[in-house]
Amino acid sequence: MSSSLFSPYTLRETTLPNRVGVSPMCQYSAVEGVATDWHLVHLGSRAVGGAGLVMTEATAVSPEGRISPEDLGIWTDEQADALERVASFVRDQGAVPGIQLAHAGRKASTRRPWEGRGPISPADGGWEVLAPSDVPWPYEDADSPPVHALTEAEIERVVEEFVAAAERAREAGFLVAEVHAAHGYLLHQFLSPVTNRRTDGYGGDFAGRTRLVREVVEAVRGVWPDGQPLFLRVSATDWLPQRESWTVDDTVRLAGDLADLADLVDVSSGGVHPDQQLPDTGPGYQVPYAERVRTEADVPVAAVGAITTPEHADALVRNGRADVVLLGREHLRDPYFTHRAAHELGAEEQWPPQYRRASRR
Repeated sequence: MSSSLFSPYTLRETTLPNRVGVSPMCQYSAVEGVATDWHLVHLGSRAVGGAGLVMTEATAVSPEGRISPEDLGIWTDEQADALERVASFVRDQGAVPGIQLAHAGRKASTRRPWEGRGPISPADGGWEVLAPSDVPWPYEDADSPPVHALTEAEIERVVEEFVAAAERAREAGFLVAEVHAAHGYLLHQFLSPVTNRRTDGYGGDFAGRTRLVREVVEAVRGVWPDGQPLFLRVSATDWLPQRESWTVDDTVRLAGDLADLADLVDVSSGGVHPDQQLPDTGPGYQVPYAERVRTEADVPVAAVGAITTPEHADALVRNGRADVVLLGREHLRDPYFTHRAAHELGAEEQWPPQYRRASRR
C-alpha cells in the first residue's frame, strides 16, 4: 500500500521527508524567553518520532510580544543561541526545524494556563499590552488592562522586530519560518474589524487591515534564504457571524495576494474574541477552510484541527485537501505518532538507529 502521507514534499529547495508536522504548541516553560531542556526534549522527541516538520511554539519577536512571561522569545542573541541547539538536534534526526514568529498584541501579559490565565499587571511582572486600537481583550473574571494603540512609527518598529527575529532564526539554523497571523494575536488583530478600529492606512477597508500582515511577510521574505520556505498562519474565520468580522472569503483573498511571498498557508481559525461561535469540533473540523484556500487561492496549505489517526491524515493528502498535515494534541499524546502511522499505513519506517530494534515487530 502506498501512502501519500509519507511522500516527500519540496518547497523551494527544502524537502520535508514526509507530510506530517508538529503544530506550534505553547509550552510556557521558557526563562526570560530562553529555551530550556524542556524545549529540547519536547521538540527533539517529536523529531526522533519521525515527524517531517517540527515547529516551535509561538516565539515572541519582542518582550511585549509574549503571551505569558514564560513564552519563548527570539529578540536576543542568548535566546537564539538556545534555540540553535534545538534546531540542530531536529535536523540531525532528519526532520526540518521550523519556527513560528509571533506577537501576542492585546492577548499578551497573561498567566500561563495552569496558573489561572488572566492578565498580569505591570506591578506584578506584566507589561503594557499593544494593539491596533484601544480595544482590550474582554476577560470574563478580571478587569481588562489598558491597551496601547500602536502609532504608525510603532507599527514600523513591529515590522523591524519580525525582521530581526527572522534573521536570528536563520542564523540559528531553522529551515522554515512561519509568520503568526492567527488566533487573535497582534497580526490577526489588525486583520479583523472586530479589533481594528483604525482610520489611518492600517485600518478601514481590506487593504488597510491587511497592510501590516503584507508588510511583515514581505519584510521577512526579504531576509529569509531564497531556498527556504516561508509560511503564514491565519485564522480562516473569526467564528463571529453576528458581526462584521474576518471571514473565509477574506482569507482566500489574502492568501492569493501573498502567494508569491508565502510558500504555504497554515490554516487554523478563531481566537480573536471569546464570543466566537465554534462549530462542531469533530475530526478535521477546520480542514474545509484549508481546502478552500488551496483550491481558490491556488496555494499550498497545511491542515489542522482534531486530526488524530494515520488514515485521516493520509486521506487529506491523498485526496488533495491539504499538502501538509499538522498535528498538535495527538503529538502530545504520542511523540512517535509518525512511526506508528508509517507502520499502520505500510510505509517505510525511518527509525533512528538507536531505536531500530523496536521496528522489528
